Amino acid sequence: MHAEEMWKTSTGTGVTVAVVDSGIDADLPDLQGQVLEGKNFSPLPGDAHTDLNGHGTSMAALIAGTGRRGNTTGSYGLAPGTKVLPLRVGGKNFTEDTMAMVGALRYAADSDAKIINISRGSPQESPAESQAIAYALSKGKLIFAAAGNTGDKGNPVEYPAAEPGVIAMAALDRNGEVAPLSQHGPQVVLAAPGVGTVAACPGSTGVCTGDGTSAASALASASAALLWSIHPDWTANQVARVLINTAGAPQSGEKRNDYVGFGAIRPRVALQNPGDPGPPDVSPLTPNSPSPKSNSESAASTDKHATPDNDGPDPKWIAAGVATAAILGAAIVAPALMRRRNRPHPPH
Repeated sequence: MHAEEMWKTSTGTGVTVAVVDSGIDADLPDLQGQVLEGKNFSPLPGDAHTDLNGHGTSMAALIAGTGRRGNTTGSYGLAPGTKVLPLRVGGKNFTEDTMAMVGALRYAADSDAKIINISRGSPQESPAESQAIAYALSKGKLIFAAAGNTGDKGNPVEYPAAEPGVIAMAALDRNGEVAPLSQHGPQVVLAAPGVGTVAACPGSTGVCTGDGTSAASALASASAALLWSIHPDWTANQVARVLINTAGAPQSGEKRNDYVGFGAIRPRVALQNPGDPGPPDVSPLTPNSPSPKSNSESAASTDKHATPDNDGPDPKWIAAGVATAAILGAAIVAPALMRRRNRPHPPH
């Protein structure tokens, strides 16, 4: 993703990303100084800096990791100049989880965060959560969500990714092809690397690998932060429009399809040549704001490739989750973050 080249222009300074997830371990070296106080909306013990499964921490590291742990063991986020606001959610059942999500979304809407990252989802739609999403959008927030990890197991629609106005993210492998697990349908807006990602996490090794649309959402949030940092007067609509207009389109030549949406995010291109950001008060998603009830017949195209950013040494998307080169020995790579399919709002 040409991260080191992009960092000469922007690291995301001045932008805060709200991470609605399992909490963030702010004591990890790669996240020290990057994590704000946040709030715990879950019924679980601890505060927003308590992360019992490591998922939220890894998402934060993909966004804002600094590599401070060291050249051989650290990991970088795509936007190391950003701050992350941890909003901890979760519950024993759908009702508890929904209450936590609603509280977190409304808190994020009223905060200084410009971007909300939701690397989790559920096939159950909640009216209260839908209203909270709409409220956050009305407050000018840019929301990214994981499309889901059951594309190869029934491909049900998941929320909040399918809510109108949310940018639902599909996961690409290092060849620019959508991962089989990545859910597809009219709700998919963009795609980003999500296979074999590497990020800081709690535990003895300090680094974890994983596959899923969670990472794609986090990298999209970081990409938006890079762009918004150097265009602070833009609105969420304008940032989203530029990310869509500069995306690597489906290789079939279509404007969008149900697997990669408008294509692969290319923040380097967006930073170098953003083009016209368009009107500040018109959403680029309005013509494509679906309210899908089923994805079983939604895929008009089967093209699962997005055109990569070819102006580099390798004309393929490199899906290293650290977004730049984290140099890792095989002995220190932790077991993959497991995809949790049976929880109310499982992480992706």
